Amino acid sequence: MTMLIGIDLGTTNSVCAVYQDGAAKLIPNNFSEYLTPSCISVEKDGRLHIGKTAKTRSLLYPKESVANFKRYMGSDKVFRIHRQQYSPVELSSMVLRKLVEDAEKHTGQTVTEAIISVPAYFNGVQRKATMQAAAMIDLKVEKLINEPTAAAIAYGLQTKPEYTDFMIIDLGGGTFDVSIMEYFDDILEVKASGGDNYLGGEDFLQVLVDIYADKAGIKPPKLSANDRHLLYTRMEDLKKQSAKQNWQIEPFLSVPTPTVTIEKDTFEQACKPLLQKMIKSIELCLKDARLRPDEMDEIILVGGASRMSFVRSLVTRLFKKMPRTDIDPDLTIAHGAAIQAGLKARNEDLQDVVLTDVCPYTLGTAVVNHSVYDDSLLFSPIIERNTVVPASRYNIYETATDNQKKLNMKIYQGESRLVKNNILLGEFEVTVPPGPQGQEQVELRISYDVNGILEVDAKVLSTGDSKNLLINNSPQELSAADIAKSRKKLQGLKFHPRESEAVQELMMRAETIYENSIQEEREAINQLVQRFNDVLASQDPKQIEQGMAHMREQLAQFEANRWF
Repeated sequence: MTMLIGIDLGTTNSVCAVYQDGAAKLIPNNFSEYLTPSCISVEKDGRLHIGKTAKTRSLLYPKESVANFKRYMGSDKVFRIHRQQYSPVELSSMVLRKLVEDAEKHTGQTVTEAIISVPAYFNGVQRKATMQAAAMIDLKVEKLINEPTAAAIAYGLQTKPEYTDFMIIDLGGGTFDVSIMEYFDDILEVKASGGDNYLGGEDFLQVLVDIYADKAGIKPPKLSANDRHLLYTRMEDLKKQSAKQNWQIEPFLSVPTPTVTIEKDTFEQACKPLLQKMIKSIELCLKDARLRPDEMDEIILVGGASRMSFVRSLVTRLFKKMPRTDIDPDLTIAHGAAIQAGLKARNEDLQDVVLTDVCPYTLGTAVVNHSVYDDSLLFSPIIERNTVVPASRYNIYETATDNQKKLNMKIYQGESRLVKNNILLGEFEVTVPPGPQGQEQVELRISYDVNGILEVDAKVLSTGDSKNLLINNSPQELSAADIAKSRKKLQGLKFHPRESEAVQELMMRAETIYENSIQEEREAINQLVQRFNDVLASQDPKQIEQGMAHMREQLAQFEANRWF
């Protein structure tokens, strides 16, 4: 008998669970623990250790061990152990294999498929790397689920009243993720996501280790492997007790040390730079979602490091409400992944919910920088990050020099002002008639869907000539039929909102009212139309829908202001 499980493939720890008998059930490892450290250690004879044993061994033999490799998923990073090279994909596959083996041993069933969670900000390359890690052990990934979505499902937020806005704050061992989601009409929509790939509980642990080392007069790199293991283990235990006012630490190492007292305020003060990084990510996410802190209906804390008292106090202070921690923060995402696995398996006791996603990174093209001091190509965004997908947007670009015959359209993904700091996804050339600088214009449209299919269309406005580029940024190996289906859906989005019949009808109504009005009314209608045009220019379906509703309401008031 085969089984579909949910997996939280974490940077520091990984967890797996299965949906059975109407509930998500966590699967223990061979230590009867739910958390399996995402750590690999290799002995000289090639013997492999994965999980808790590897983590313990890593403090004794750091050069023979590796952790935090999830941070490098999708990159060319290579880890070397005993002259052997390991990629992040290979190391992740080892952790997945351990989880699958534990699940099969615990349940007595064969695991062939899984729902695997990934950070919301993972790009297509990183998602594809996660799929490859599963493929290396013949594990079929039924779906990659964003971690905040899994957390939302675990808390049952899809059963909340309509138009509920909530924030998921996930402070794990190695990464910090923050996402804003909304539930409405049986749709769970990601409105914005962000975070910091290099901020997590281990950074807070290092602060505590540094404080102790300074007070004890020791240098951790010079300690024996056994003492380093003891030091980090003891500090990790203290970090989990951060609600205490202070710690009095008796000597516990083989080298002479005094009794050390660490005050809670000293630890919190030293962590302020890390807390500021958290605040920055939270503020950016709110800004992207165009929401204020007081508009959040729920705040959910996820990740083991979120247990630290001053982290919870920070969140409470920022949002003026207590965050929810009903489910063990370490296990929340695995719960959600298992429930999603139950949905995929069509369990009768689960009500399906539509999940929508956002584009995690901005998509755009390169433009010429006319500065005499810097000739670097600049990034021109077309689809901004956190745009709900599927989406289709365009900008107009002009020739940069006299008698220019070609425009090289390079498509990038990223947030940097300079394209050299972003990721090149593809490129092609468009031929234009030679003429004065700026005379020839090209409409460049980017269309992107939830499967990672990215279609680029370029149209020369003077000649009507067009070119098309398809970029398969999907983590999954899509069939030709799947790609064709995605392209067909995107085709329906490739028109300016001004071209829709509903918008044209509103504009005609406005023109009719304008013609039948004078003085102040005409000026008011003119301003109303200008504001509506600004909304249309955003090409944002949700803003346009709200703008149309406002336009109808205003026009109805003008039409009602008649005697007959």
